[in-house]
Amino acid sequence: MSKLQSYIKTFTMWELWQGLSVTLRNMFKPAVTVHYPEEKAPQSPRFRGLHALRRYPNGEERCIACKLCEAVCPALAITIESDVGDDGTRRTTLYDIDLFKCIYCGFCEEACPVDAIVETRIHEYHMEEPGENIMTKDKLLAIGDKYDAMISADKAADAKYR
Repeated sequence: MSKLQSYIKTFTMWELWQGLSVTLRNMFKPAVTVHYPEEKAPQSPRFRGLHALRRYPNGEERCIACKLCEAVCPALAITIESDVGDDGTRRTTLYDIDLFKCIYCGFCEEACPVDAIVETRIHEYHMEEPGENIMTKDKLLAIGDKYDAMISADKAADAKYR
């Protein structure tokens, strides 16, 4: 490009007019904004959000304290302690997930041989008090009980993709 053309473009503010033309072209197009609390965007059944511990249909917790989820967690967000029960089965006495450390990778869910830990599609949660970021075993089981129908439906939908 010659120097004369460069000077003309500089003095006429050519790049500014190009930017304004993009603005004017898009100003009259319909908006694509989703008004969040009232309208919700579609969500994949594979979305990984808040964790939950599941139970068997008879009410017994699924977790067998194999500690595979703890071992595979890249962020070291899961802490598990276990004990052997009276009937000889191994169960967890402590199952904590630190949500501030968790990177929601889904490795814990993939590693679990009995499908005990799952990541639900729940993404609307917050913490107000110190320590609320630690999901204890009781909290995880409560979430699993509350959203069992949604978790089962997501698992069935996910099975179609595999």
